[in-house]
Amino acid sequence: MSDLIDADGFRANVGIVLMHREQVFLGRRSGGRGWQFPQGGVRSGEGLEQALYRELEEEIGVGKAAVDLVGHTERWLRYRLPARYLRRNQHPLCIGQKQRWFLLRLRSDDVAFDFGRTPQPEFDHWRWVSYWEPVKEVIYFKRPVYARALTELAGLAFPPDRQPPLPAWWDKVTARGRREEPAAAD
Repeated sequence: MSDLIDADGFRANVGIVLMHREQVFLGRRSGGRGWQFPQGGVRSGEGLEQALYRELEEEIGVGKAAVDLVGHTERWLRYRLPARYLRRNQHPLCIGQKQRWFLLRLRSDDVAFDFGRTPQPEFDHWRWVSYWEPVKEVIYFKRPVYARALTELAGLAFPPDRQPPLPAWWDKVTARGRREEPAAAD
């Protein structure tokens, strides 16, 4: 099965915000190549929730039984890849990702993460961080999507009177690379 790339060149993808209490999981990409949430492509013939649970299992070794699905973003959120990250020999050419983000909550404190489920693990280290921290930690071109996803999911993640305030760095960090793809009805 192959990944789904739409007619505009965006690869269908699921993003995973995994919460434990009031913090979120952040994984370090193998080889120290930055920090991000688990995410991955939707394969041909695969539903979004199927892709979500497959990626959760493959990337961090957590099964469906260990989490509760709290909710997801209403629409696809898109980002373009900078020119230097384009694989021009790939057909069809993927110019970016369109992602549906899912909010999951761990059911238990005693979950062990396992990054060795695939021949080339996505992550080699992890940590729990405050809710907004991943926006600052992720590679610059993904920041607008992370900001939009976390903002949209915050109402599901926290009761209205306990939502964490935006950090002092928010406007400065989210202003960089602000260019986003227009939302399309998919």
